[in-house]
Amino acid sequence: MSQRLNWLRAAVLGANDGIVSTAGLLLGVAGASPSFAALLTAGVAGLVSGALSMAAGEYVSVSTQRDTERAAVRLEHEELTQLPEVELKELAALLQKKGLSHATALQAAQELTQHDALAAHTEIELGIKPGQYTNPWHAAGASAVAFAVGALVPLLAVLLAPAPWLVPVAMGAVTLALLLTGVTSAHLGGAPRLRAALRNAGGGLLAMGVTYAVGRLVGTQL
Repeated sequence: MSQRLNWLRAAVLGANDGIVSTAGLLLGVAGASPSFAALLTAGVAGLVSGALSMAAGEYVSVSTQRDTERAAVRLEHEELTQLPEVELKELAALLQKKGLSHATALQAAQELTQHDALAAHTEIELGIKPGQYTNPWHAAGASAVAFAVGALVPLLAVLLAPAPWLVPVAMGAVTLALLLTGVTSAHLGGAPRLRAALRNAGGGLLAMGVTYAVGRLVGTQL
């Protein structure tokens, strides 16, 4: 489940970033020079560079998390080797905080330690299962693919829409896509869907509006 949530989280964030950043880029260019060639170049460049950037960022971030988890497990192994009695008392205290009586917690700690000391201590103390670490490649791949898919929404909307309707068509398509990613992220996190969808769409529309205004301003000055 943790591995699944890892790549689902990366996919939702990647899709949302692909939609917003590419839409902002395209509308900024459209505000300055709404030619087909300029929009196509900007859109494809934004899609490719954004997908690679998201993949690299997720890989580095999750790799750092994985290295931290491994280091914590190694430290726990050293403490179990050097201070077994101290670690046993610590485990019993943690179990007691979960509602067990002192005697029951101590007995449970002893039995867990005899069965698999490292697994018992890392799972209860750190929330980590030895050998089951987050996978940076899953997160990187999901993020890159999701970014590219998300970026296709504003790119296709801008390229296929008639010139007079370019901005409203793009904003409409992006709004629907942002509402969808907002609902999806809320569903995965168990949060209220309407609030998340409106917040997601509102932030994206604000970003697009600002970049379009900047493109118009810069375009009139050049």
